[in-house]
Amino acid sequence: MSVKSSVLRHGRLVAGTAVAAAVIAGGTIGVAAASTGDRPAAPVAAAQPPATEQPPEGARATVKVDPNPAVPGGDVTITGNCGGGKGLKKVIGGYPGHEILKDLKIVDANPEAFKATAKLSKKIGNGVGPVLVDCDGEAGVTLLVTHGPEEGK
Repeated sequence: MSVKSSVLRHGRLVAGTAVAAAVIAGGTIGVAAASTGDRPAAPVAAAQPPATEQPPEGARATVKVDPNPAVPGGDVTITGNCGGGKGLKKVIGGYPGHEILKDLKIVDANPEAFKATAKLSKKIGNGVGPVLVDCDGEAGVTLLVTHGPEEGK
């Protein structure tokens, strides 16, 4: 490539970058100027995915485990929302044949804010495993991280 073509190509790149920056800045300044009129700007809606990005029916329950990460043998609390389901029916932790939740108790099956408690198995090690909820029509899943005490402590 000749020096002349290199300079021309570099010049086009710089010019293109400058034009793109001006367009972006102009759009930002235009939006800011439009919102400073007599009327206050419209409130910003909470960040919700569009309806097309919602989970499919049957998978709209949300679930949270606290504490997360947890220590094997420790107590955990499972909370969440049934996302349109009728109420919390079952909580499953781990995989068939490798369950990680013991002494599971559903404290409140309320579909708007369910709560369950459990103790983690002492036979699990460090890693990640699923915690699933069945809300009678909707299901949800989260990951539970486990870690044991550091060696020598």
